[in-house]
Amino acid sequence: MGVRLMVVDDHRLLAEALASALKLRGHRVLAAAAPTAGAAELVVSRAPEVCLFGTATPALPGTFDPIVRIRRERPQVAVVVLGPVPSPRGIAAAFAAGAAGYVRHDERIEGVERAMVKARAGEAAVAPQLLQGAFAELLNPAAQPDDEGQRLLQMLTPREVEVLVRVADGEDTRLIAAGMGIAPSTARTHVQRVLMKLGVGSRLEAAALAARTGLLDRAAPPSQDQ
Repeated sequence: MGVRLMVVDDHRLLAEALASALKLRGHRVLAAAAPTAGAAELVVSRAPEVCLFGTATPALPGTFDPIVRIRRERPQVAVVVLGPVPSPRGIAAAFAAGAAGYVRHDERIEGVERAMVKARAGEAAVAPQLLQGAFAELLNPAAQPDDEGQRLLQMLTPREVEVLVRVADGEDTRLIAAGMGIAPSTARTHVQRVLMKLGVGSRLEAAALAARTGLLDRAAPPSQDQ
């Protein structure tokens, strides 16, 4: 039986893409929304069985405040966080706020479904190896943890970063070209270079990778004088 759910993410493109994929698999999606800051109001009013809560910054203070309110006002709603790994403090913060599960952002759709079903049944929806990895990192923190978002950002030129931000905002080639004051053919070339450098095959994959590694949060907003 399908799950009645809501999908919220700070990046609307990602929320809508995941919602569409879950609809095709027989689930009832009540809403796909952004940003997560407004999640509590929506969840409280719609009362889904499960809320998928996507975030690229689980360790930041206040990230899971909406979950605290959801659990207070709609305790029957199970919240499953989709976040980056490794992030031991983020995982701990999610459960402390009342989340029922934590799933890697790069998990396959089947894994997300399993987490949804377990959370709805009142079970903890988190992979044992994920918890083991989190505990291992907390006990033996790396001296210089790998920053995937920063690494990806350094691979791109400033113009390519702007293109990526616009792609993540859902702009097509025509809008990217108009916004940056360049020809559509040049915009198309920039997009292809971004996809190649990130090692992904589509704009959606590029947006997902950038959002989940925190690259978009580090990028400067598109310039207004180009």
